[in-house]
Amino acid sequence: MGLPTVSQDTPAVVCLPLLEELRHGSLAWDQLLKRSPAASPFAGWAWHWAWANSAPPEDVRTSQAVLLRGAGGAVEALLPVAVRDVTLRRRRVSALTWAIGDIGCPDHLDVLAAPEADLGAVVTALKALPWDVMVLSNLAPDATNATRLAAALTRRGCAIRREALRSCPYLELPSSWEEYLASLSAARRQNLRRKERNLRRNHAVVVVDYGPERLDEGWRRLVALHQLRWSGAGTFSDPRIEQLHHCFVREAARRGQLWLSTLELDGDPAAAWYGFAHRDTVYFYQSGRDPRWAAESVGHVLMAMMIRRAIERGYRRFDFLRGAEPYKMQWTASRRVTVELVAFRPNWRGQWLRGLDLAGRLRSRLLAHNHDERTRPDPASV
Repeated sequence: MGLPTVSQDTPAVVCLPLLEELRHGSLAWDQLLKRSPAASPFAGWAWHWAWANSAPPEDVRTSQAVLLRGAGGAVEALLPVAVRDVTLRRRRVSALTWAIGDIGCPDHLDVLAAPEADLGAVVTALKALPWDVMVLSNLAPDATNATRLAAALTRRGCAIRREALRSCPYLELPSSWEEYLASLSAARRQNLRRKERNLRRNHAVVVVDYGPERLDEGWRRLVALHQLRWSGAGTFSDPRIEQLHHCFVREAARRGQLWLSTLELDGDPAAAWYGFAHRDTVYFYQSGRDPRWAAESVGHVLMAMMIRRAIERGYRRFDFLRGAEPYKMQWTASRRVTVELVAFRPNWRGQWLRGLDLAGRLRSRLLAHNHDERTRPDPASV
């Protein structure tokens, strides 16, 4: 079911099949991404285009782009969405969600919108779609436009619930590598220097960067080393995810944003690193290494090289994206937490689902509290 076109002089909301809007090109997306400072590249055209070229055809067919156009026809807001069945408190409900879902783990999303965009007009159009709840996940903690959309939904009677989702470690980059090293403990600092020094003493060490002209070669090496690291069960063992990223890296390379590198020892690839840059941030997405070189800590050395490169090129943040794995926390103690926004319709079904959701959350808190009480040491025995 499509959105009706809202006929107004200004603003006007129109709806297109998402694939049709993507085929118009990236210009409107890029302009709005520049004006949506909280949004990561996962909210942009390149990621959505890659998703559309890897997702099941039915998911692509039922996805839509809701556009808010200003008086001159310029796009002031753009929401790529779909109505899909989700499970809420063990019940299947119709939910308005991001079209891309969670495939590929997109983090730090936000609604693409200009600061002056009237998101109330967007809400009018969104409410014409057949959903019981709206679920916008993986939002940046400072997703200003999503907050504005939530306020507009509240004014239209929807109940809003926000919930913290996933921890995303990050590193605020200093002005020099030496300054970063000085922020570490003496043992950590010495360990970093020793690992790279030993590697260079025992091997011919070369970092190879892969741009558009060697992209396929670099991608094959990344996938191969990642699969070696995880014994064939890594992220790219899912053909859809591998295809999504292969498409995404092509666009990132064309824009000069791709960071795809291998660390070669004596002419052989030993480790690989994949990420991308946007604004003042370098995002680390995935890596791989040959287990034969585990004792030489090749993955650790390559990560240090990438952080040092980001500092030297003037970037201000190094984002490890979701997951507070121990290897990430070796580099930083700072974290951001993504957010999920859920909106319930003001009709009887929406209020019923809101009540179920509230009861389920209270029950979960009570169970957690009781578990803590049972496991807390008896003061008399301490």
